[in-house]
Amino acid sequence: MMAERRLRVLMVDDHPVVLAGLTALVSSDPQLEIVGEARDGRSALEAARRLRPDIVVLDISIPELTGATVMTALQAELPATRVLVLTVHEDRAYVRQMMEAGAAGYLLKRCAAEELTRAIGIVGAGGIYLDPAIAGRALGRPEPACGAGAASEVSLSDREADVLRLVASGHSNKEIAGTLEISIKTVETYKARAMEKLGFRSRVDLVRYAAARGWLADR
Repeated sequence: MMAERRLRVLMVDDHPVVLAGLTALVSSDPQLEIVGEARDGRSALEAARRLRPDIVVLDISIPELTGATVMTALQAELPATRVLVLTVHEDRAYVRQMMEAGAAGYLLKRCAAEELTRAIGIVGAGGIYLDPAIAGRALGRPEPACGAGAASEVSLSDREADVLRLVASGHSNKEIAGTLEISIKTVETYKARAMEKLGFRSRVDLVRYAAARGWLADR
């Protein structure tokens, strides 16, 4: 029986001692493989292009290119590579910026010892990870649609909810179509209809809605 392939991880942090500690932590998990390290944004992009890792664990505050710039470039050039943001920043603005840019996870460094390997596993499996310490406070509750009741009061069909749950968890339209055995066009229709009902205009709106309902927990 063939062994399950390990997740290939690129670590990015500008503090050498922190980077060494994080690398050691990740390396202790037999399901994870460190394929590279970088200490600035430019080197991180170069390494990602060369190594094509499954996961990039990315600090926001790095020299050369900011974490947000690296995130945007990775989304454009390596869409199959997922990014887990690992940072000291707990401000809502940082969370929103990185999730809008396409991050699959957001973890605080103070929680890394307990949560890093689990967060990488969740992101690597196609899920979305939000640090429990910031999920409720930083993302808040979904705002109501204009002229409508709160999003929590909007009634979605079972199929609309299924599609949104999978979208929030990071699945592509093609993957969702295969999972639900419907066409890609039908997936797009359900997604658009549900987003319109809820008054959502961005991925952050959807992710915080999903987090509030427990859709993203223990994936």
